[in-house]
Amino acid sequence: MRDPDAPRSPSSPGFWRSPLRGLRFTSVLGLVLFAGITVLFVTGLVSYAAYNPDLSPVNDMTPDKGILGFYLFAWPTNPHWLYRLNQGVHVTLGITLVPVLLAKLWSVVPRLFALPPARSLAHALERISLLFLVGGALFQFVTGVLNIQLDYVFPGSFYPLHFYGAWVFFAAFVVHVLLRMPTALRTLRHLRKGPRESPQEGPQEGPREGPREDPREERDDLVSPRPAEPTVSRRGALWFVGGGSLLLFATTAGQNTDGPLRRTALLAPHGGGDPGEGPNGFQINKTAAYAGIDAAETGEDAWRLVVTGRTGTVRLGREELLRLPLHSAALPIACVEGWSTSDQWWRGVRLRDLAALVGYDDPPDVFVESLQRRGAFRKAALRANQVADPRSLLALYVNGEELSLDHGRPARVIVPAAPGVLNTKWVARLTFGDL
Repeated sequence: MRDPDAPRSPSSPGFWRSPLRGLRFTSVLGLVLFAGITVLFVTGLVSYAAYNPDLSPVNDMTPDKGILGFYLFAWPTNPHWLYRLNQGVHVTLGITLVPVLLAKLWSVVPRLFALPPARSLAHALERISLLFLVGGALFQFVTGVLNIQLDYVFPGSFYPLHFYGAWVFFAAFVVHVLLRMPTALRTLRHLRKGPRESPQEGPQEGPREGPREDPREERDDLVSPRPAEPTVSRRGALWFVGGGSLLLFATTAGQNTDGPLRRTALLAPHGGGDPGEGPNGFQINKTAAYAGIDAAETGEDAWRLVVTGRTGTVRLGREELLRLPLHSAALPIACVEGWSTSDQWWRGVRLRDLAALVGYDDPPDVFVESLQRRGAFRKAALRANQVADPRSLLALYVNGEELSLDHGRPARVIVPAAPGVLNTKWVARLTFGDL
């Protein structure tokens, strides 16, 4: 039965009655998020740099980034698993932190309704940062999870939404950390010294009015003045949140493995459905049917690779390509959605050898065009360092067998450490030189 004396306004301290809320509880969650979100922000920026967006407009999904692109750098080819690691960490960690984020937001919800809105300039800044922080966190996590799970179901392009959202969120995050970190550290130091537990956390000596206050500590405005009866300790609640994160990790991390463990990635994409067996039996993100590829135009009689450069244009059929020196490289496919394959054994013509056919002893940048008719990245650009790497191939075979149509037959680009979408399939034209 509802207490007739209970406050009915969310702005009343007694409205929020959970005995779990308090600076200690929220400080632990806050420090976990501080470390995790910092890693997410850095790996997100690194992922964007991997597209070489300042190389060519076709690579740049956020053309109006302005000064926010100050950090961009030429993406390297070593180590060859760099993008696989970066994006695997970014996506897996993001999903793993969802329970921590939700628990953190729940723990501080009374502050969103606290009156007066601002008691001082510092308090006003904190309240503003909190609004941007909560809104930004929900936006980034929701759009990220939707992108991973459902492939761009929300209005607008994922890339600029997530990019600009990340900067807005992280700016609010930095302001909030600067304002709240001293309190969080003082609270945790006090916790390590072994202050008496509150009634819901265990027995304590003396009267039950509450723990002794340290005059150096900030008043704990999250503790309810009329708490409900506890059903779990704060330590138990933290274990519950940690267990939820562990469960999400276990049902996500398998997307970067092979064999049975990949089937445990229930909450992450597997690179399409069952890829089948045999040399071409590994994950496919974009099928030939989705890309609008006509099998007839990929046949040996119909398909010609057009290579253009300093000395003109060369047209090569499959037989002409097979007469060129063939080389092999063991490289993975890694996707922006976080899934990846193990190293596959590719064989084909080096990109730098194709550049030499049209007059470049020192390989330049290359513009790659696909037969693909639908979907993003029908065209892509690669930097000179990527073209020059001896492992960068126009692949004709994978794992000892000709490429399947879904894997890019008759030829696809494969480059070490590059995002999957830059490893263009169904290649029709290579243009070497200034882009």
